[in-house]
Amino acid sequence: MRVWISASWLFLAMISPLAAAIEARDIVASAMDRWRGNSSIGEMRMTIHRPDWERSISLKTWTSGLDQSLILVTAPAKDKGNATLLDDQQLWSYSPKINRVIKIPSSMMSQSWLGSDFSNRDITKSTEILDQYDFSLLATSRAGQHDNYTIEAIPHADAPVVWGKEILVVRDDFVMLKQEYYDQDMALVKTLDTLAIDTFDGRPVASHRRVSEIEKPDQWTDIEVLSSQFDVDLPASTFTLSHLRSVGR
Repeated sequence: MRVWISASWLFLAMISPLAAAIEARDIVASAMDRWRGNSSIGEMRMTIHRPDWERSISLKTWTSGLDQSLILVTAPAKDKGNATLLDDQQLWSYSPKINRVIKIPSSMMSQSWLGSDFSNRDITKSTEILDQYDFSLLATSRAGQHDNYTIEAIPHADAPVVWGKEILVVRDDFVMLKQEYYDQDMALVKTLDTLAIDTFDGRPVASHRRVSEIEKPDQWTDIEVLSSQFDVDLPASTFTLSHLRSVGR
């Protein structure tokens, strides 16, 4: 089946630029679905590394569909209770210290989350890239037992993003292997690399990812998946502002 799918993509790329663009977007959409599932509950550890210090943050996450995510900080004590909610591309954050929910504008989706090298879009597993970018399949290569697809993503002229383009590498089982972020001058600024792949709840998942800036090689942030369950039943109230406030208490 994978051989047939791979051949179909290459055939479409040769006969129709439009069909190739649609297929490239479908590859990215499938990678997003692989990461999120119809719904999910997970636990992760985020490690922020700097030349003179390092700290770890424990997280619990919930997702539903393509546009709902909730992330709760469970440790350390000074950060515990901070939570972030993504609902239909609307981003909200809750701070227990000030007991306040704050709406974050879409223009800040690329901003740092909790002082890490991950952006708000990265941490919430946002799929807005599917609506804000055009995709093209640049290359197909073979690595071990898998085909890897290299895809170029160019943002729409009116998209509220800071990047000039992104390059994504997706394995044929739809595990995202790499993302590269380029500025408006098309210079590479940062990368998001998959360092390990494990199986959770029967599906391969990028279990250890690292984001780093090109000009700051001694600065990076890792996300490690500790557990993940997919296609679980979650009440609709999970992704509400009232739950965002209460889950952090």
